[in-house]
Amino acid sequence: MSAQSGPVEMVEVVRGPLAESRHTGHAVICDASGEIVEAWGNPDQVILPRSSAKMLQALPLVASGAADAFSLTTERLALACASHQGAPLHNAAVADWLADIGRTEDDLICGAEPSRDKDLRLGMIRREEEPRRIMNNCSGKHTGFLTLTKHLGAGPDYCCPEHAVQRAIKSVFEEVTGQTSPGYGIDGCSAPNFATTMHGMARAMAFFASAETRGDVLSKSAARLASAMIAHPMHVAGEGRACTQLMQAAKEPVAIKTGAEGYFIAILPERGLGVSLKITDGATRASDCAIAAILVRLGVLDADHPDVKTFLNPPIHNFAGTATGEIRAKAGVF
Repeated sequence: MSAQSGPVEMVEVVRGPLAESRHTGHAVICDASGEIVEAWGNPDQVILPRSSAKMLQALPLVASGAADAFSLTTERLALACASHQGAPLHNAAVADWLADIGRTEDDLICGAEPSRDKDLRLGMIRREEEPRRIMNNCSGKHTGFLTLTKHLGAGPDYCCPEHAVQRAIKSVFEEVTGQTSPGYGIDGCSAPNFATTMHGMARAMAFFASAETRGDVLSKSAARLASAMIAHPMHVAGEGRACTQLMQAAKEPVAIKTGAEGYFIAILPERGLGVSLKITDGATRASDCAIAAILVRLGVLDADHPDVKTFLNPPIHNFAGTATGEIRAKAGVF
């Protein structure tokens, strides 16, 4: 579909014969050259990619040599790009990483959060345990920041926009998006989140998708991060999460990453394609559906796969357990 000046209707929530709610958005697919292959809505819309930008924020960790200096495994590189759910797998991995770089949970600036893992969260409530920084969904990213901070010999306030870590992130962010960032917002985890356009973010994802074809340091670093995400989908998100389940269900290697307020990206290495998606009202139910629909359209996902259907066409049930409707991509859009 050709791009429009404003957002387009992408997802509808149907109850009985009526679409009682509709979600609009923007989406862009770029090729390895950074050119737009397909777009919906406005490719020039300025956005905050939120946690969908974590692989960009992790680029200096690898490109600087810090990842090799600290012998980071592919699991730890995946965690640096993750919005994990604070399950035991994630908490243990972050704790081990912190110990290996001589840091503790108290050094994390991300803030405390209760586990998003249902069983662990309920157990914490029963035991009246306080939320922890290590359980913050961004603790892997922040441990990556601490690793880079130590490698650079910089100060502890690594979330300050003028800190060496954030200056390095802004530099690579602008390089791979191909645009000067118009500014930033402070993310939920206290780190700066740099703005770009829908096209810029899709261009950056295509940079990651085609990185294996180039030999420069930044491209090699991008290829390592994308490969780590693809190899460890459970580290990127967790049980029942769209990122993890869609990566596991894919018919080819793909890195998929959500961000707050209805953002999503996808990196398709076998095609050299990058995808960016923004639902304008920030609804996760709509962004899950729309990214699944785009990847089905591209042939990356099978619409009949049970894990894909969970996000592509989730049923709506009432309190009696009766199916009363569904969430679905608007017909004819994708």
